[in-house]
Amino acid sequence: MQVSLEQVGALERQLKIEVPEQQIEAQVKSRLSDVARNARIDGFRPGKAPARVVESRFGAKVRNEVIGEVLRKSFAEAIDSHQLRLVAEPVIDPITATPGAGLSYTATFEVYPNFTLVPFNTIEVERPQCTIGEADLDRMIEVLRAQNKTWSKVAREAQLDDQVTIDFEGKVDGAPFAGGSAQGFDLVLGAGRMIDSFESGLIGVTADSSRVLTIDYPADYHRAELAGKPVTFEIAIKQVAEPVLPTLDAEFFSKFGVVDAGLEAFRAEVRQNMERERERAAERRFNSHVLDRVREANDFELPKSLVRVESMRMQQEMQRMMSTRGLDATQLGGTDPVRFEPEAAKRVKLGLIVAEIIKQAEIKVQPAKVRARVEAMAASYEQPEALVRWYYEDPRRLQEIEGVCLEEEAVKWIADQTRITDVTVSFDDLMNPRQTASQAPTGDDK
Repeated sequence: MQVSLEQVGALERQLKIEVPEQQIEAQVKSRLSDVARNARIDGFRPGKAPARVVESRFGAKVRNEVIGEVLRKSFAEAIDSHQLRLVAEPVIDPITATPGAGLSYTATFEVYPNFTLVPFNTIEVERPQCTIGEADLDRMIEVLRAQNKTWSKVAREAQLDDQVTIDFEGKVDGAPFAGGSAQGFDLVLGAGRMIDSFESGLIGVTADSSRVLTIDYPADYHRAELAGKPVTFEIAIKQVAEPVLPTLDAEFFSKFGVVDAGLEAFRAEVRQNMERERERAAERRFNSHVLDRVREANDFELPKSLVRVESMRMQQEMQRMMSTRGLDATQLGGTDPVRFEPEAAKRVKLGLIVAEIIKQAEIKVQPAKVRARVEAMAASYEQPEALVRWYYEDPRRLQEIEGVCLEEEAVKWIADQTRITDVTVSFDDLMNPRQTASQAPTGDDK
């Protein structure tokens, strides 16, 4: 067998393999002999047909089987001899296997990158430190009140933070478009649920009135049929309502498990919950920061096929999420995997780095830790034992939890090697970093 290896890209390789006819012919003859002993051919007793008859009847089929087996075996041997780690199945083309010519083919594939991790003691990471003050507690109580607010109909003009109930129909180029209309739609002005100019255009409306808004959508809007175009909305205002916050009384306290106790007991309960959330959020922030710094510090080529697969997985996940919300992914630009490639590349790179760390540090996860993780996840379910059994019934499900635990152990190992600086952050910044970075809401439903 002749094998030649060629590097055709940073991680792309080509193997050109030739197997001599003698090797294939010998296997074909051996296989035909086995077939002849049991073959049933009209006009001959079982096993008594002449070799030429058996070859005429079964030769092509047997040769194809042998070619397939020789191809798989020769490729595996070539991979082993060159110590190549394939990312995915190869593309094999062309194949030449005509009788008398032996077998020759070219296999094209990607290999995993070889890289050396930078010394971890050169990496600086920040560890958030947060103290919960009385002002933080006061703000949290106001958040809880806002989450439990009710709406009271008013006769005045709508203002910021009011809720308007509307029917609307949007048209682009004079024609309605998918997802551009609704009946009995409740919208809180200033919540950032719709495009900004839609919400601001409803400030000042009154119940039982109508308004026409023409909105120029930005050129980079995520829906191509609306991007850069004026869209006209005909809106009927059914109701205007203002928020009514609940009173801090026993009825309100009972919603949070504080029964037969006053304001101070309620504040103590809220503080305890905030402290638990603070610890979890601080750990998440720190772990994420550790992984981000390690990813940024290491630079190497990524397998395109891995990035492509991860992009498709992210696309499918977004489509499922949007579907559960009743949204059409095709209308919202959620069908092109290319848009996910930058984030997919980050995930692939981090996965390769963590896998290398786990290998180098010989990190293993104890079964007891996996069990504790599964039980913690199951604790919030009505029948936690059933969920635990569900995970342990299928090794593949359990491997997902083992992977999470392995990554946690890897992060701890990395953190022990890095230079850590404690930084003070507010409770709001710790819990809502994106909101703190940009106070103005930018999301929209349309």
